[in-house]
Amino acid sequence: MSVRRVVPNIPSDAPAQSREFYGLLGFEEVMNHGWIMTLASAAVPTAQISLYAAADRTAPVTPDMSVEVDDVDAAYAAVRDSGAEIVHPLQDEEWGVRRFFARDPDGRVVNVLSHR
Repeated sequence: MSVRRVVPNIPSDAPAQSREFYGLLGFEEVMNHGWIMTLASAAVPTAQISLYAAADRTAPVTPDMSVEVDDVDAAYAAVRDSGAEIVHPLQDEEWGVRRFFARDPDGRVVNVLSHR
């Protein structure tokens, strides 16, 4: 299993203004579902920031960060077998990802995903 990208998830009460601010740093909008918007660098597409304007639509909590892996099922098995807390079960989401949430040792919630 390998990591494809790591994305901080930032709560935002002003997503349009945040998009403009991060645009000054070279980020462009690459996804917008209304409740979450992802900005990426045109030069380095895996350099990304996700802005949460509302709570995660299909999960009990909003994650602190997202980690995209090449094999989410293997990651799920490894995390589950370690005894770490699974906050949101492994499932397919309607927008094309398979994901689960786990809590890290410091209490942060990590969204672990793969695109389908």
